[in-house]
Amino acid sequence: MPERFTEERVRELYETVGELRRKAVAYAEDYTGHLEQAPESSHFSICNLLHYLALRRHDLRPLQGRLSRLGLSSLGRLEAHVDATLCAVLAALARVGGFTFVRPEGFSGEEAFDSGDALLTRHAAELLGEDEGGRHTRIMVTMPSEAAENSELMQQLVAAGMNIARINCAHDGPEAWKAMVSHIRAAETATGRRCRIAFDLAGPKLRTGPLRPGPAVFRWRPQRDERGRTTAPARIVLFPHAGPDESDRAGGLPVDPVGFALLRQGGRLETRDTRERHRVLDIVSVEEDHAVATCDRTGYVEPGTTFHVTGEKSGTLTVMPFAGSPGSILLRTGDTLLIRRGDDPGEPEERGADGTVTRPAAISCDFAPLFIDCRPGEPILFDDGLIAGTIRRVDPTEIEVVIEHSAKEPARLRAEKGINVPDSKLDVPALTKKDIADLHAVAADADMISLSFVRHPEDVEALVEELDRIGAGETGIVLKIENRTAFAKLAPILLTALRHPPVAVMIARGDLGVELGFQRMAEVQEEILWLCEAAHVPVIWATQVLESLAKRGLATRAEVTDAAMSGRAECVMLNKGPHIVSAVETLDDILRRMEDHQSKKSARMRELKVAEWTAD
Repeated sequence: MPERFTEERVRELYETVGELRRKAVAYAEDYTGHLEQAPESSHFSICNLLHYLALRRHDLRPLQGRLSRLGLSSLGRLEAHVDATLCAVLAALARVGGFTFVRPEGFSGEEAFDSGDALLTRHAAELLGEDEGGRHTRIMVTMPSEAAENSELMQQLVAAGMNIARINCAHDGPEAWKAMVSHIRAAETATGRRCRIAFDLAGPKLRTGPLRPGPAVFRWRPQRDERGRTTAPARIVLFPHAGPDESDRAGGLPVDPVGFALLRQGGRLETRDTRERHRVLDIVSVEEDHAVATCDRTGYVEPGTTFHVTGEKSGTLTVMPFAGSPGSILLRTGDTLLIRRGDDPGEPEERGADGTVTRPAAISCDFAPLFIDCRPGEPILFDDGLIAGTIRRVDPTEIEVVIEHSAKEPARLRAEKGINVPDSKLDVPALTKKDIADLHAVAADADMISLSFVRHPEDVEALVEELDRIGAGETGIVLKIENRTAFAKLAPILLTALRHPPVAVMIARGDLGVELGFQRMAEVQEEILWLCEAAHVPVIWATQVLESLAKRGLATRAEVTDAAMSGRAECVMLNKGPHIVSAVETLDDILRRMEDHQSKKSARMRELKVAEWTAD
């Protein structure tokens, strides 16, 4: 035995590991109340989580290095079977040191290793469905609104590898949700593949309110090359105005029906736009319900603009009313923004003739706790953290914010953008009146219910009580970890959730990254994965997975790497987009490839398929 691994030193390691185990067992015994309130099927998971929490209260890095040099487990993969790993290390140290191994009370044998992994596998299958052949990580997809009408899309998604359809109750309504469910069931029949359904409750909505619309201005612009030369004229669609419901049809320009009847192919339209620039449009085609014109110069027109029609028939054509552009507020570093309680439309700042601000920009929010629980000096973030400020003043009807920085200068804040207050302790339940009403509407079709804005163990209990009350107590639960409080209280949240299986955790990386800071996101998602594995609770890896591919048809290199890492979770969620079917197919391929190389934190040593190489 090398000098540094004398029997004395090995025995010292043995005592160190033994003491860690004794503390872990004692810690679990202090929380026996959790076992009494949980079904027997959850007892091992609860104990294992408590063992893990006790162990991770210590800095194990020095011990890990010493164990590794002996060729023993470094304790780096004990999440699913903490006590079994510690007992195995104790037995191995006794053999290395040449002394008698004293079996500790409650000794976990080799079967405990398999039990932990098997429990996680079983819990994932119970809630998320059986794994695919060759792919253990399931794929969840957020349903777009068109899924209520497009049954073919649903069939394509299931065939491509979607295992769970996520229906977001923050959008559409009960009729649309029922139609989506019907299309999912039809897709199952057509493909012969099971697809679970998750209904995502909206939770408390902390968002910016409406804004006054911008000016009603229609712009066309030709395509130009890098030298500013026109390569293709602007294409303008005109259609006869038939009422306010059609004022924005196909992004075209509504015109008066009498003037529209004068249009003929080969004719022309002439006008002076809003900048008093003379513009000529050539009419290239005319159909019964629309006409197409082209122009090689940029133009701006507004309701009431008159065109002179020339050609086979002549006369005038008038632009009819249409909606203005979505309102927005421009914000710069140092600007003041007022958040007003209610839902009155917000408005940009006003400046006097000398350039000084006479009225700061204002936006509304109807989330009452924001005006009660926030305090001056606390940070406030808008639009996924793209705009950041500090609260300067709070009263029951208004919050004054000073803008500190933004992703762009100036930044543009619009309606319905998320607001995050990471340091504020908001007193608000996760389950809203709308959520309770939605539960009644969806419970019969739900395989699982996702609870948004979880902060405390009591939020889990509230959902369970409501599910029991409506006779849906067997429905699975997904807990969305999307704020700082939920992450800080993840352990008690998990212990409470284990009383009511089946349960899963979703790492909602968008809001969580905003609240914690994106520089911490990688660290935090690792810790959530570890804690959930210790509790044998499956994890859903969510937000912006292959986002560019789903929306624009081409993934970035970083997104592909992220998708490969997502295979460490039991499920990965994709958001909707025009290319979502391709995104599902790509993710399916990536996950299948990576399963040969990685399982949770463990690298799998499959033979390397590298270019042929021989030594000289």
